[in-house]
Parts: sequence; C-alpha cells; structure tokens
Amino acid sequence: MVYSGDGNLSAIGGNHLIHAARRNIDLKVICVNNLIYAMTGGQTAPTTPGHATTSTNPYGTFEPAFNLPHLVEAAGAVYVARWTTFHVRQLARSISEAFQKKGFSFIEVISPCPTLYQRCNKMGDGLDTMKYYKEKSKVKNGAPTSEVGLTLNGEIAVGRFVDRDRPDYQSMMRAQYVESLGDRYVEMADPEEPEMECVCG
Repeated sequence: MVYSGDGNLSAIGGNHLIHAARRNIDLKVICVNNLIYAMTGGQTAPTTPGHATTSTNPYGTFEPAFNLPHLVEAAGAVYVARWTTFHVRQLARSISEAFQKKGFSFIEVISPCPTLYQRCNKMGDGLDTMKYYKEKSKVKNGAPTSEVGLTLNGEIAVGRFVDRDRPDYQSMMRAQYVESLGDRYVEMADPEEPEMECVCG
C-alpha cells in the first residue's frame, strides 16, 4: 500500500509510478491530489489545472497538466479510480475493490488545499470545497480515461474507470523461469520461505 501526494507521484516519483504500473507490480497506490505543491509553498505541480493561480504562476498556469488516471492506464494499471474527499463511502469501496485485484491499482483522491490552492484561486475554505466537490462531481464509471482530465472550474469525473486483468509481475517472472529453466526451476512450498528458488546447474 502506497499513500502519496500528486507532486511526489507524478514529478520526482513519476518514473517509479509508470514503471510499477508497466510491470504490474502488486501495489495499491492512493494518490492524494490537491493539485499543487502544498507543503513547500504552493508552487505549480504537474497536476495543476490550466489557468490556476499558484505561487510560481501568479498570472495563471499555462503548462498542460497530467491526467493521472490516463497516465497510469496507459502505463498498464489494472484498476484505476478517482473520487474526492467528499465521496468517503465510494472511496472506501474502491479501496476494497483494489485490494481484490492482483497487480497495480491506482486510486486518485481529489483533496482540498484551503490555505494555498483554494485561497489563491478564490474558491473559499474547506467547507466550500466540499460543497464544490459535491456540485461539480459526476460519476462516470467506465469512462475513457483520456476524457477525465481536470480543469480549473469544470466537471470532476469520478468513478471506477479501469478494471481489467493481466498477469502481475510475480506471475510473469515465474512463467518465464519455468519456460527458460524447465525442470531445473523449483518453487518453494513453505509460505514462510521466499516465494521461489531457482536451481540453475
């Protein structure tokens, strides 16, 4: 289980994110996306919507933002969902569903940053943000992730976008060893021991 912010996952950790999804590592990633670098001064993040005001773009952000559900789906994630902090029950259900999946699951949680993002963009306080999430969110289960990008004041598409199956990293590795080594490959039977043993000789 990985909890992380949007800046860490999509900037400094972006390489790890896409390759974990590509390999289909059995990880459950919860991305708390407040659309800004909130802990370091309110700078523009890779997820900041166009035209949003930040400390590094006081006249409005002009860079294109990452659409995180689309990014992780393209990289290979088997489960992708998005909710806001208003959608507590739906979020809990998605986390439970992600744990039923073998492989890389990604849940984006749109979260407020009242002191920086909301204040700079004249969006009110934390309670105003919850009202905003309630009004602007639209459940779009199964929506193409290419169509769920975020804008400054537009609709927030929420729901379960991707739920598919493909072999996870351990299964692919095991299959490759069996194919390559045949009878020389022996798996450990004891669950307390390492998952596999490769006897090459």
